[in-house]
Amino acid sequence: MYIVFDIGGTKMRIAGSKDGKELSTPVIVDTPKDFSKFENLFKKAVDEISNGEKILAVAGGVPGTLDEAHEKLLVCKNLQGWINQPLHRTIADITKSFVFIENDTAMVGLGEAMDGAGKGFPIVAYITVSTGVGGSRVVDGKIDRTHFNFEPGYQIVDYNGEVSSLGDLVSGRAIAAKYGKHPAEITDPKVWNEVEKTFAVGVHNALLFWSPDAVIIGGSMVVKKVGISVDNVAKHVEKLLKAFPTVPVIKKAELADSGGLIGSLAYLRQKLSLKS
Repeated sequence: MYIVFDIGGTKMRIAGSKDGKELSTPVIVDTPKDFSKFENLFKKAVDEISNGEKILAVAGGVPGTLDEAHEKLLVCKNLQGWINQPLHRTIADITKSFVFIENDTAMVGLGEAMDGAGKGFPIVAYITVSTGVGGSRVVDGKIDRTHFNFEPGYQIVDYNGEVSSLGDLVSGRAIAAKYGKHPAEITDPKVWNEVEKTFAVGVHNALLFWSPDAVIIGGSMVVKKVGISVDNVAKHVEKLLKAFPTVPVIKKAELADSGGLIGSLAYLRQKLSLKS
């Protein structure tokens, strides 16, 4: 039995796999802001999924910047109470198994590259816009090497004289603070057009640094009834891009809430050399 998890700022998703290929229905619980409450929640979910079966290995993603050993969080806006807590040791003690932890966006990006909208492209850039802005680069089916992790949401952009980090301009948290309402309640197309133009600047910059074959855009801010239109972002990027003769494929993510779990299982297969 293998366990995979996707810990976000609001929800935790935990699932199992008996063969390293298929995932069980995930257990979904609220992410506690207080790390001391994590152990019991995680153990309860793991016990329910494994049903007493031996756990061979665990892999999953967490939001924020991990230390070099990938054992604890160093920076995390949405989970301040988790910083410098013994995350790796806690999971290892619960599962009595090997544990691999990565940035959550990197895991989703891997999922999209292997089984989602980025499948078939050698170099995939994944960018997510939800509560915050994150991203990752996947090369030949593997998360690209970094010293810490990718943080495109922290890039500084200047749009219409407003200088700030990309995340502080286009994230769900930023939009809610600016307009005083949940982004899903904002129906004015002029608002979203400005958000799309600003976000396109960040995507354009990511293209210059990462030079991918495809850019996959996901997250809760990507248009459902209202929100960021990937097609509109692609049009704005095309107008901005002067450095390259062609614009990479820009697509909407396909795996929705399962991307992190699918990516974590793919990561586990790579680490353990399991057959896919």
